[in-house]
Amino acid sequence: MSTKSLRQVAELSRAWPFEEARKIRARLVSAGPEKDQVLFQTGYGPSGLPHIGTFGEVVRTTMVRRAFELLSDIPTRLICFSDDMDGLRKVPSNVPKQEMLREDLNLPLTQVRDPFGIHEGFAQHNNARLCSFLDSFGFDYEFASATEYYRSGRFDEMLLVALERFDEIMEVMLPTLGPARQETYSPFLPISPKTGHVLQVPTLERHPGRGTIVYAEPDGETIEVPVTGGNVKMQWKPDWALRWAALGVDYEMSGKDLIDSVKLSGRICRVLGRPAPVTLSYELFNDETGQKISKSKGNGLSIEEWLRYADPGSLSYFMFPKPRTAKRLYFGVIPKTVDEYDRHLAAFPGQSAVERLSNPVWHVHGGAPPDANMVLSYSMLLNLASASGADRAETLWGFINRYAPKARPETHPGLDRAAQGVVRYFNDIEKPKKSYRTPNDRERAALEDLSGRLSSWDGDTDAESLQGIVYAVGRDHGFEPLRDWFRTIYEVLLGSSQGPRFGGFIAAYGIAGTCDLIRGAVDR
Repeated sequence: MSTKSLRQVAELSRAWPFEEARKIRARLVSAGPEKDQVLFQTGYGPSGLPHIGTFGEVVRTTMVRRAFELLSDIPTRLICFSDDMDGLRKVPSNVPKQEMLREDLNLPLTQVRDPFGIHEGFAQHNNARLCSFLDSFGFDYEFASATEYYRSGRFDEMLLVALERFDEIMEVMLPTLGPARQETYSPFLPISPKTGHVLQVPTLERHPGRGTIVYAEPDGETIEVPVTGGNVKMQWKPDWALRWAALGVDYEMSGKDLIDSVKLSGRICRVLGRPAPVTLSYELFNDETGQKISKSKGNGLSIEEWLRYADPGSLSYFMFPKPRTAKRLYFGVIPKTVDEYDRHLAAFPGQSAVERLSNPVWHVHGGAPPDANMVLSYSMLLNLASASGADRAETLWGFINRYAPKARPETHPGLDRAAQGVVRYFNDIEKPKKSYRTPNDRERAALEDLSGRLSSWDGDTDAESLQGIVYAVGRDHGFEPLRDWFRTIYEVLLGSSQGPRFGGFIAAYGIAGTCDLIRGAVDR
């Protein structure tokens, strides 16, 4: 299909990235003179180690960017902006050398010492980790450092505008603050020439003609400094607006907890004489207990942990559905997510153009998803690993070849990576939690009956035929509803309250192996 035809189809797509892209296009029309590029931005605070929420923001923004590029011929850029000139306000609990970091409180993050002893500073360490994982996913982005932008003068022009419009910015901010904070608030945060600290102090005098402010040091000395050249930074809501205005940002998304901040920054951006960008507020990620994932706490699931067990595409897929709906992010979501992702991959080749643009894998892979080659699902492989106690991928390949005799790791590299990830997942996550239940008399009789019927079966050994045997045994032994029978199978044989379609499991594990599994469980 030609680009023109595909663009026409994209106009009809209700996938959320295309809806966001159309908002950007509408903003460009209403904003005035045509732009020669569209700027997407994501923000990151390097006060803690990069976490999976940061990745989610970049991958989702990239999805919107790709959708826009299909709808428009205007070139695009993506800036990943690090707020690394902020002062360190508290010490993250998940990093070493806590006492050293406490000594560096209130210094700009680029001046805080690296507790890992690798980089020049803490922000530089976290920035390097951010770029490393973005690069590993092949993102097309430009890294930007607040410290570099302030010090190099890239914000100077807009900082002088902010100084001229100081009172208008204060009119936006002061009603949002308590009485005590109103007395001390200033949109400008001087960098102390004495201590290097980022100071939250009132602005005593303003001199727009000289481009300076006057403030008092904690020891009482009054100092006049330029607002340009990296001598000050702005409080973060005005700072966000400054960045939008100075760089001409067209699109940025952020967490739902920042909705009010987005509104305030948008108003300040307009005070600075520039239109606010299109924004999307997404729901936050929670850990298994429902608590918000935090950089400083280090709870939730890390990018490295996900990639230890599953394909990178599955992590990107996890970020696609319903960004305005909260998601729990913990180890248990990995198998289900991988299987959903693979089903979408498998469906893609046979879909119409309209269906493809709504398929998450189009957005995950920029319109060119890879072939699906999972002949057995991740969940099935995990149950096979559980039943066999597999500690090597080669064990799982023995089961895989029952389904696909010609498949090999060399011909199905994605499947081989999945098998390796499954073995690691089973041994790291599942095996320590396994709890096998002893069957009662009725359950034992049913399991022995199932073993007997399987061992004497001389019909087809496909999944559906074997599933029929399992159903028949459950009905004959009076399990009502039948899901109680399957729960018995899973809890007694696999040590879990849920599991695969059992006919498919038997077909992969083998009748003889399944009968041995049953006998071992009954004897146990």
